[in-house]
Amino acid sequence: MLPIAATIFGFALGWVRAARRGGTVADRWQYAIGHALGFGLLGFLIAIVIVWIGLFAEGGAG
Repeated sequence: MLPIAATIFGFALGWVRAARRGGTVADRWQYAIGHALGFGLLGFLIAIVIVWIGLFAEGGAG
């Protein structure tokens, strides 16, 4: 769930940053996708670390 939320947040953040800088629609898409990839990857790595150190069980409610 964390990587999905981070990806959506990154997309929105990139879109807003490009819009504030006066970018065209193509610029907004480029910023949004770039931020989404970066935040999604970071969220994925954080999720792996959380499971690795044992804060949450791997298989859900097991």
